[in-house]
Amino acid sequence: MNLFDTPTGMTRRHFVKHLAGASALALPAIQFTNALAANAKTLKKNQKAAILLWMGGGPATIDLWDLKPGNPNGGPFKAIATTGDMQISEHLPLVAKQMKHLSIVRSMSTREADHDRGRYYMHTGYVPNPNVEHPSYGSVVAHELATSRKELEIPPFVSIGGGSVGPGFLGMTFAPFVVNSNGQIKDLAMGIDAMRVDQRMQLLASLESGFIKTERGSSADEHAKVLDKTYDLMTSKQMDAFKVAKESQQTRDLYGNTNFGRGCLMARRLVEQGVPFVEVDLGGWDTHSGNFTTLQNTKLPELDKAMGGLVADLAQRGLLDTTAIIWMGEFGRTPRINGNAGRDHWARSWSAVVGGAGFKRGITVGATNEDGTQVTTDPYTSEDLMASVLHSIGISLDTRFTARNGRPMKIANGGRLIKELFA
Repeated sequence: MNLFDTPTGMTRRHFVKHLAGASALALPAIQFTNALAANAKTLKKNQKAAILLWMGGGPATIDLWDLKPGNPNGGPFKAIATTGDMQISEHLPLVAKQMKHLSIVRSMSTREADHDRGRYYMHTGYVPNPNVEHPSYGSVVAHELATSRKELEIPPFVSIGGGSVGPGFLGMTFAPFVVNSNGQIKDLAMGIDAMRVDQRMQLLASLESGFIKTERGSSADEHAKVLDKTYDLMTSKQMDAFKVAKESQQTRDLYGNTNFGRGCLMARRLVEQGVPFVEVDLGGWDTHSGNFTTLQNTKLPELDKAMGGLVADLAQRGLLDTTAIIWMGEFGRTPRINGNAGRDHWARSWSAVVGGAGFKRGITVGATNEDGTQVTTDPYTSEDLMASVLHSIGISLDTRFTARNGRPMKIANGGRLIKELFA
C-alpha cells in the first residue's frame, strides 16, 4: 500500500489529526545526515515533475509580462530586454536573465473573474459545479506520475504556504500535503526524542491490537494502518527535503530570505527527491488600490529573487529539462487604471508563464492590442494551459477519469495544446 492510500472511511483531516496526535505523544524532529544526497542516487534521471508558482489574488500581468509603454493603460513601469525573445518589467531584472528558459502566453482569455471561482477554474480546468468536485493540477499529476515511484515515501503533491485546490474525485491519496515555508506540517508540532516516540508508539500499537481483537468491524484495523503510515512518514529520511535550512547560505541567498523564496527552494529540494508536483503560494496580488507601489516595493522584488533563483538553480542542476514551471494567478487585472491607482479583476486578456520540461523556451505566444483590452490572436483558456503543462511532462491527453457519479471526465477538460509552445 502506498503511504497515502488512506483506507476506506479515513479522510485527510483524520490523517492530519493523527499526525498532530502522534506529535503530542512525542513524535520527534529526527535528524538525518546526507539523507537527500544518498536517496537521490536511487531516483531515475528522467522522472518528470511540475512546480506551480501560484499568485493568489490575481496579478496585474500587464505590469509584468505584457507592458504597454506610451499607452494610458500602461502605467509607469518600463520594459527591459531579456535573454529570451521578449521584454518584461524593469522590476524583474533577475527573471529577465532567465527568460531564455521560460515562455510567456500573452493571450490568456478565461471565463472567471471572481477569486474563488477563478482559483478553482485555473487549478482544475473546470468551472465550479455543485454536482462534482474536480481534481487540481497537483492531484492529476500525482495520480499519473506517483504510482510508478515506489521509492517515494513522502506525499506526491506538496503545497507550500497555501492549501491549493483538492483532489476531487481522485480521492484523498492525492490531496495536497500542506506545509509552511520552513517545512512545518500544518497542525503538527515536533521536537521530542526518538526513544520516547518508540515507547509511545509501542503502547499505542498494543492498545490498537487489543481493540482490533474485539472484532468491532474494519474501522479499528484501518485506524491502526493510518497510525502506522503516520509513523512511517515522520521517520522517513526523505522528510529531510523539507529542511531548507540545511542548504548553504549561498544557495539560500540565491532565493531570498522570504517565505516565497524559502518555498521555492523547498520546491527544488522536493523535486530532487522525486515529488512529482509542488505548488508554492505567493498571495497579495489583489491590488484594487496602490497597484504600482505594491508591485514595485513588495511583490515584484520578492517574486524576482525567488523565481529567478529557482529557474537558475534548476537549470544548473540539470533538473529543468524534466521539471515544468507554471506561473499564474486566477486572472489578470484591468488594463484601465482606476481612481485609486489600482487595477480591478480582469479575465479577458492576460498572461501566464511556463518553462522547462518539454516546452519551447524564450518565446512569447499570442498578443493583446495596444491598450491591453483584447486578445488579438487565438485566445487560450485554463483547459488549454493545463493540457499543455500535462503534455510537457509526458502525461497523455487521452487519459480519462470516472467521477464518483459515474460520469467520464476528460483530463484537463479536453483542453487543446498551445502548439506554439512545442517545437
